[in-house]
Amino acid sequence: MKQFDEQVNALLRQLGESKKMVLSTALHDKVTARTMSIIIANGRFYFQADLTSRKCAQLLFNPNAALCADNIQIEGICTEVGHPSVVPFFCELYERHFATAYKRYTFLKNERVFEIQPLYVQKWMYENDLPFIERYDFINMVYQKEKYEGESSS
Repeated sequence: MKQFDEQVNALLRQLGESKKMVLSTALHDKVTARTMSIIIANGRFYFQADLTSRKCAQLLFNPNAALCADNIQIEGICTEVGHPSVVPFFCELYERHFATAYKRYTFLKNERVFEIQPLYVQKWMYENDLPFIERYDFINMVYQKEKYEGESSS
């Protein structure tokens, strides 16, 4: 468990407090994706969105969501937290990292903050020009890193 926590903390440090990430959601076998301004805090991923948007309709019906940035893929459960005005730490970080979006959208009445609790993360990486896959299983609190061998084309 200690190794898992250490590896998760290293991953979160790598990501930083904010990142542009692709958010994927699904409803009735239709998957959609869009780039979002993500705040990373307390081991969770936060964004704000208009309640009348397609992504919110999808998330409120099906809370399974995925985020992707660079070589990191995150799968998790998304929940609505409330209007940004009731989530001060989010507003502080959002204003610091995404000032224009903060000014334009945060105070609109239909805006809501959503939180994604990660369940599984997969990260591709290279060491000495060799490919590795890191896997973070948040349900079982297991970290695994293995060299990618691929499949032969014989």
